[in-house]
Amino acid sequence: MALIITDDCINCDVCEPECPNEAIFVGVEIYEIDPKKCTECVGHYDEPQCQQVCPVDCIPLDPANVENEEQLMEKYHQLTG
Repeated sequence: MALIITDDCINCDVCEPECPNEAIFVGVEIYEIDPKKCTECVGHYDEPQCQQVCPVDCIPLDPANVENEEQLMEKYHQLTG
């Protein structure tokens, strides 16, 4: 699955620079994650880095973008190809 940033986001700006795929960007009101670029850090790290640094725990899995480990790794290869 890709990740999603919820309305609990406080716009602290710590998640954006941690994303190795540059999937996190400033949205209209809060930061957002591009599901086409989010690999949950598969291929880069063992755990999603944005979740690790988020002080308010507002970055859950996105149920609208379900992907398994193999699909995330394929996306990683396409992005880094």
